[in-house]
Amino acid sequence: MEQAADFANQSLSAHAQDRARDGTPLRDPARPEPKYRPLTALHHFRELLKDKEDTSHVFRIFEALPNKSFKTRVRNLVLSEKGERLRADEPYLPPILDDHETLRELPRGTVAHAYCDFMETEGLSAAGLVAEADKLGRRKYDDLTAWFSYRSRDTHDLMHVLTGYGRDALGEQCVLLFTHGQQPSHGHLLIGYAGALNIKKMTRGSKAPVLKAVRQAQRTGTACPALVGMSIRDLLAMNLDEARRRFAIPEPHWYRECHRIWREEGVDPYNLLATGAEEGAPQAA
Repeated sequence: MEQAADFANQSLSAHAQDRARDGTPLRDPARPEPKYRPLTALHHFRELLKDKEDTSHVFRIFEALPNKSFKTRVRNLVLSEKGERLRADEPYLPPILDDHETLRELPRGTVAHAYCDFMETEGLSAAGLVAEADKLGRRKYDDLTAWFSYRSRDTHDLMHVLTGYGRDALGEQCVLLFTHGQQPSHGHLLIGYAGALNIKKMTRGSKAPVLKAVRQAQRTGTACPALVGMSIRDLLAMNLDEARRRFAIPEPHWYRECHRIWREEGVDPYNLLATGAEEGAPQAA
């Protein structure tokens, strides 16, 4: 009986530790355990290839390929002193990221200005990415896992800015593999490498070093501290060049080289499905 009581007390103690100071649980008890469904992921990857702008398939792929280390990464951040400070100062990133008027008050050359330039040029917003995710109709949970997940999602475009990868097909694969370097998951690996191989297929005969580009992105992500655990306000206020030096983010040489070679071969890097590329061979320069 005493052993049973001790075990019950230990269980209650462990459960209590899985909460923030304000009582927010690490995981809502109603949140279902993710299931590994590779065939579902493959289906959504094929659909994504048909329309890379339909980001709903990206979310579905990640849902179908849960990573075993995810819970540990969430717990290590959100239940730490650093995590408590971040939640207090940055409870939700989209309002911060979409307030371009305030961000533009920071000095020129900062990450904030580069981010605003990127988002405005591309016609994007952090709220827009949230809306895409909401289209899936998934139930929302008020727990620490949700805060971590939203933060991972909302820093995606900041990764484009910091790394220098564009929103072309190769740039997106590079950002996904940069993300894998930061937060390993089979979803990032599938989309990143299978997407790179699809690019090679579309540009068959090209000398562009596509695989070298995505591998460099993955190595860069591994070397760079995880953005999800950084103060995004502090990051936005940093000089962009200084941030890249500080976080070991090099010039994306092989990505730039792919673009250079494609242009010489008569292929538009931002439209690999253009006439000529869609037949699997680059046009003559």
